[in-house]
Amino acid sequence: MNKLHIVLYQPEIHANTGNISRTCAVTGARLHLVGPLGFTIDDKKLKRAGLDYWHLVEVYDYENLEEFFRKNDVRQMWCLSTKAPKSYVEADFQDECYLFFGKGTKGLPEDFLEAHRECCVRIPMKSNARSLNLSN
Repeated sequence: MNKLHIVLYQPEIHANTGNISRTCAVTGARLHLVGPLGFTIDDKKLKRAGLDYWHLVEVYDYENLEEFFRKNDVRQMWCLSTKAPKSYVEADFQDECYLFFGKGTKGLPEDFLEAHRECCVRIPMKSNARSLNLSN
C-alpha cells in the first residue's frame, strides 16, 4: 500500500486532530504532529474523537518544523493553503509524499508558504466561504 504522510503544523483543536487520526488509521497514512500543540496527546477528547482507531495510527510528534525536517527525508511535499496559486488537481501526488496543513485559525506560516511556493496547492472553494474545516 502506498504511504502518505499527513503533517499538522501546530494543531489547535483536539477534535479535528482526532478525526484526522481516524482518517489516517483507515487509509494507512502516517500522522506527524508539529508543535506546539493546542492540547496534550493524552487528552481524553482527542482519544474520543479518534475512537478505537488509535492503535492503527503511526503518530509522530515534533517540537517544531526544524526537528521535523531533521528527522524526515522529505522528497515531495504539498502545502495546503487557501492562499496557494494552484489547485490540488494540478499536483502529482507520489508515494511517500507529505501533505502539510496549518493551524485551524491561521494556516501555515507565511514565510514557510513563501519558501515552498512551488508546492502550495489549494482546494477550490466558493469565494464567499472562508475555508474548509481542517478535519474535512
